[in-house]
Amino acid sequence: MKYIVFAVVGVIIVIGVIVYSYGNYLDWLNAVKHETDRWAVIEDVNRDVMAVEPTSDNVWSELVLLHQSDNRMFVGGALGRYSNKWGFRFKPDNIIVAEVTVEGLQATIKHISTELDYWLDLGLAYVSCRVIQVHEL
Repeated sequence: MKYIVFAVVGVIIVIGVIVYSYGNYLDWLNAVKHETDRWAVIEDVNRDVMAVEPTSDNVWSELVLLHQSDNRMFVGGALGRYSNKWGFRFKPDNIIVAEVTVEGLQATIKHISTELDYWLDLGLAYVSCRVIQVHEL
């Protein structure tokens, strides 16, 4: 009887870990939702992630170099509503990579998301981040 209880508890723990991991994976997928074949994943100072999809070849090259160097810079630009975890994305035609930005336009991904109307009214925002993945098909 004691072994059955241990087995049942073990199975419950394993199922819990699987469900938790799957939920985190789905959350991550929603955060990095994208529509193009060329996209990068940025991670801010809070370790929140999102995809950026620049149309500019120059910006794409900067993101690739940032990924290779593992340095932190500001990525941002014009904001638009989007159906991902955060409710917004940086508009692909307006993404900028910069060493320095106006302090009043600096935020984190979560901060922009929680005060989205404010940031959409400003029109621009920048996130201090590193590029943790680049994808190009």
